[in-house]
Amino acid sequence: MEKKVENSKLEDNRGNLILECRKKLTMTGIVEVISFDEEKIMLNTKLGPLTIKGLGLKMNKLDVQNGDVIIVGEISAMIYSSKEIKKEKESIIGRLFK
Repeated sequence: MEKKVENSKLEDNRGNLILECRKKLTMTGIVEVISFDEEKIMLNTKLGPLTIKGLGLKMNKLDVQNGDVIIVGEISAMIYSSKEIKKEKESIIGRLFK
């Protein structure tokens, strides 16, 4: 019984990265997208925070419900970090005076 519980916990934390020719990155286990632009995408995954760097980065597929993402562009780095990335929340006053 304990092994089944441990296996299900491992499967819940599963995250896969498949990089094809440094041009297409298919990922699973994505919890949320923190920020993205053409040079950097920051994500929270089931395995921790992940930063993807490159040029001309675009998200072709984003399935938040299943945690799947496909990113295309010239990918130069994929970096997991140990501390959680949090969205920066602006106050209403800060947004009004931009």
